[in-house]
Amino acid sequence: MTDSRARFVVTGAGGYLGPHVVAALADRGHEVLAVVRPGSSAVTDPRAVRVEADILAPDFDVRNWGSPHGIVHLAWQDGFVHNSPAHLGQLSAHYRLLTAVETPRLVVLGTMHEIGYWEGAINAETPTNPLSQYGIAKDALRRALPLALPPETALAWARAYYIYGDDRRSNSIFRKILEAADAGKTTFPFTSGKNRYDFIRVEELGRQLAALAEAVDVTGTLNCCTGEPMSLADKVEQFIAENNLPISLEYGAFPDRPYDSPGVWGDASVIREVMARG
Repeated sequence: MTDSRARFVVTGAGGYLGPHVVAALADRGHEVLAVVRPGSSAVTDPRAVRVEADILAPDFDVRNWGSPHGIVHLAWQDGFVHNSPAHLGQLSAHYRLLTAVETPRLVVLGTMHEIGYWEGAINAETPTNPLSQYGIAKDALRRALPLALPPETALAWARAYYIYGDDRRSNSIFRKILEAADAGKTTFPFTSGKNRYDFIRVEELGRQLAALAEAVDVTGTLNCCTGEPMSLADKVEQFIAENNLPISLEYGAFPDRPYDSPGVWGDASVIREVMARG
């Protein structure tokens, strides 16, 4: 655990996940520097200090942040567009930024897409074989950072899974269903929905990352997830019921994709231990 009040920097604070990490750190009594892009219209938690900066620019000076107790690096362009050229195009800028910071704690957001096709639980030893530009870039950064960071920097690579909640700000199937209902549609074309995934609410993921930022003794690759797989059909039906949407799924309208795993989820043993610390 950290001191009762420490100073953390959160990059990507205006993105889908960022506001929830900022809020969770503030809830835990910390001072938070919420870093957003220049000119961002994103609303930041009033308890945080808002900073607008192009952190990937070649002339950005990370010393502007001083020496925070920890940095939670969420910033990443086109996270929902898995084959965007931005992933590999900006990889060296992320590497330059994170190897220049001076902090005893660094938490970097990873993704299940580093793994590629896999069936069953994923843990730190699961081999990676990414099948998208997004997964390739994230996995390359995950492999490179431990070779370049000083030994006094405790690095945690936090691998995330199927995030939902705050759905109108995402690009997930849940947002698409909401938009279909808004448009007056009563059916939504769907696959068989049999594939099982590890779904986690964005608020809970924010709390996990905040707790992980404090847990400086936890390093290496770990999963931020529930560890409990659920079929896509069951999750979407639950979402429709919880939101009282007058829409039903048209099963079989789309074929199941042959490259999607029938079931993949994270081993949550480490993050459960971290969360149990309070």
